Amino acid sequence: MGAPVIYHERQVKELCALHALNNLFQDASSFNKTQLDEICRELSPNDFINPHRSILGLGNYDINVIITALHVKQCEAIWFDKRRDPSCIDTSKIVGLILNVPSKYSIGFMKFPLQRRHWISVKKINGEYWNLDSKLDAPQKIGDESQIMEYLRNQLAGNDKELFVVCTQGVESSEAWLLPEHRRNSTAAEN
Repeated sequence: MGAPVIYHERQVKELCALHALNNLFQDASSFNKTQLDEICRELSPNDFINPHRSILGLGNYDINVIITALHVKQCEAIWFDKRRDPSCIDTSKIVGLILNVPSKYSIGFMKFPLQRRHWISVKKINGEYWNLDSKLDAPQKIGDESQIMEYLRNQLAGNDKELFVVCTQGVESSEAWLLPEHRRNSTAAEN
């Protein structure tokens, strides 16, 4: 079996949220900048300066835009409580993962002492997990179930990163994205 064909958008401007969504759904036509800008206008129709994106209109979309875009695909983004161990996630029930991580701000070779936020998607493709970070030259293989759990533990060890579990809307409402023993009402969830 050859290497899987993986769709991977590379970073353009501040469009990492767009790239994370398209990489997550493995489809260049899932979303475009115009659609995400329209979501920003819908979220704040009366604001001259939109709080959900860069003031320059180059991207830098916030989680509200990602959540609204996911709703178009009948999906939800569930904020993962870092006090839990990622092993409570039932990975067979999720679409993928989106991480929000700090990123150094740079222009060309010049790095500035500013920290920005960056969106990264992680997805299981052909039985293996892949880091689909748009700042990477190519997708980076993470590995199997135990390796994704170790990767997530390492990512969440610092207070500066956030994890969102992406699943379909029905899976979200029933907490099926969690293994049964980790659901709030595990006896009702199993029935």
